[in-house]
Amino acid sequence: MNDATLRDPAETAVRQCMGLTPAESCLVVTDDKRRPIAEALYAVASEITDDAMVIQYPPGDQHGEEPPGAVAAAMAAADVVLAPTTKSVSHTRARTEANEAGARVATLPGITEDVFKTGLNVDYESIREHCVSMRESVRDADEIRVTSDQGTDITLAPGDREWQLDAGVVHEPGKMSNLPAGEVFLSPTTADGTIVVTGTMAPHGLLDSTEAIRIEVEDGYVTEIDDDVIRQQVAEAADVVGDDAYNLAEFGIGTNVGVSQLVGSVLLDEKAGGTVHFAIGDDAGFGGDTDAPIHLDGILRQPTVFADGERIDLPEGR
Repeated sequence: MNDATLRDPAETAVRQCMGLTPAESCLVVTDDKRRPIAEALYAVASEITDDAMVIQYPPGDQHGEEPPGAVAAAMAAADVVLAPTTKSVSHTRARTEANEAGARVATLPGITEDVFKTGLNVDYESIREHCVSMRESVRDADEIRVTSDQGTDITLAPGDREWQLDAGVVHEPGKMSNLPAGEVFLSPTTADGTIVVTGTMAPHGLLDSTEAIRIEVEDGYVTEIDDDVIRQQVAEAADVVGDDAYNLAEFGIGTNVGVSQLVGSVLLDEKAGGTVHFAIGDDAGFGGDTDAPIHLDGILRQPTVFADGERIDLPEGR
């Protein structure tokens, strides 16, 4: 491990978040650009168990792309999987199948060393409490409406799909989380309206104060994107899976009060208290029924959220 400053967040991830024990196997999945973080996680894991390993492969081309078959097989064979990768494996069949085999999985998509040190320098029991409280605020609602001064006005229906917790504490077999963590989210059954992203948007990163990306949604599908790069990425995915690429895949509410400002990392920024985010594409890994080779998140600053017409309080970052 070359950077000693990665030691503390690695300890948090392996010991507090994953609860790795000496009797378990631990696999660290990484790529050529995230090796230092993988080495930090491996160093801690190898002090706990003799059955620790790193597997590395070239970075994928886009978020949600499946890892090589050998990587997927190794994930399904492990008790604990930590995946610091350039492109997200959160919404892949490989991750889903690892969970189905009983693995506890934490994905760290797009993680940087700065985000690793910032986002894991928090008490994850506190984040879990915020997640539980937020889920109670929305879990019985038939309708969620999100507005913003920048022009967002969208209404979505949870239907019979369950709100998911991403609290960062992954101690039960078959469970998963992003790290850094802190969100309550679901795949809506349908949605209609306008989303105006003014925070961070994949693949661009942090938008400046003059930028905004407008996305129109009808009957649960994106019908218009006013950004050429994102529109092209979704169109390329649609060449493979058709209209499923345009699925409005996710609505999430950030609950990590340790994140005080957006930094341009989707992984960290979508967890920031006081924000919400939407995603386009795949939702099959968290309660939806759309299998697509793309999952693009966009974070909204200063939104207002209503559950069945009643405004709910969002946790604010410190």
